[in-house]
Amino acid sequence: MECSFIVNIPKRQMECFSSSLLRLLLLFTISTSFLNVDATFTGTYGVNYGRIADNIPSPHSVVTLLKAAKIKNIRIYDAVPEVLTAFKGSGIEIVVGLGNDLLKEISIAEDRATTWIKEKVQPYLPGTHISGIAVGNEILGGTDVVLWEVLLPAVKNVYSALDQLGLASSIEVSSPHSEAVFANSYPPSACIFREDIAGYMKPLLEFFSQIKSPFYINAYPFLAYKSDPEHINLNYALFKSNPGILDTKTNLHYDNMFDAMVDASYFALEKAGYDKMEVIVSETGWASKGDPDEAGADVKNARTYNLNLKKRLAKKKGTPHRPKMVVKAYIFALFNENLKPGPTSERNFGLFKADGSISYDIGFTGLVAPNAASSSLLNYKGMGFRGWFQSSHTWVFTSCAAVLLLMLSS
Repeated sequence: MECSFIVNIPKRQMECFSSSLLRLLLLFTISTSFLNVDATFTGTYGVNYGRIADNIPSPHSVVTLLKAAKIKNIRIYDAVPEVLTAFKGSGIEIVVGLGNDLLKEISIAEDRATTWIKEKVQPYLPGTHISGIAVGNEILGGTDVVLWEVLLPAVKNVYSALDQLGLASSIEVSSPHSEAVFANSYPPSACIFREDIAGYMKPLLEFFSQIKSPFYINAYPFLAYKSDPEHINLNYALFKSNPGILDTKTNLHYDNMFDAMVDASYFALEKAGYDKMEVIVSETGWASKGDPDEAGADVKNARTYNLNLKKRLAKKKGTPHRPKMVVKAYIFALFNENLKPGPTSERNFGLFKADGSISYDIGFTGLVAPNAASSSLLNYKGMGFRGWFQSSHTWVFTSCAAVLLLMLSS
């Protein structure tokens, strides 16, 4: 019936209608192409999804948990098919990890990186929003100097492989660092990179500057407090009321250690010649349990830190030194991980326990097995505006094109 109606439209009106529809189609195509550009970080809050455990929920359950918590960014430390498949259609932005154990091989040649991306990343696109690849973790400042030497070649090969595959514009390449890369970080304005690391760090920063990648830092007030509880004010580390510190060189006042750590990174970058580079916190968190010699590791402090950090990030504001540069951070970690080596604290950073229930209340809901209807609703809502367009705009475009061709042929 609709086609019969279109055919009976006078030719002049048909031409006018066709022209208008063609313009509309063009605008639609342009607008949806912009919607398809993946953001590396949505909002300001993300979570590290570590999986060194044998008792945590399945990846599919994790997707349900993250959607309920409205967490839109995660970072994983590998590229496991089970996880990437589970996140298909979720709309959650994922940074995958290329492990430290693979750096030497990937640094040898670009084709090694290409093979890894074709096997571990490309098959899951675009349904799974893989928006970044973290090449290694805490390499510079670590104990393996050989890895210092292969980090930059590995990073370059990964980027070149992405570029050859047409993915470099949508997948960011980065490499998170620990505080060990700094010679000192107090006060923030005095922060500089370690002299023995600078020779490796500066070429890496130069490349990241060229490809417009941010500087990723793992910043833990917990670790700083644990190492020196006699001289660090616990309230300062926990975002609670305290006198704070004054950086006398800049006259900037800091009322929490987290902001001071972020600004220390900015000052170090400036002194290295990269004052335009953004700093993103790739890990931060607080342990809810620790050994007797791990000061501050308890549930009360973990809840206080993570709740106050969540509130601080929700304000979408910058730091004293960079007030216009909104701070973004990935929280460590999603779950307590029972197989992690090291002190007790290492196994107790989770916002959630192994069974998916909350470790403490900071406004998230624990994992509840949904019925079929609520599960479908979660999946639909989780797609969001952009997700709907990404899954349906091809169908709409094809339908409009079919109608247009029908009119023109008549």
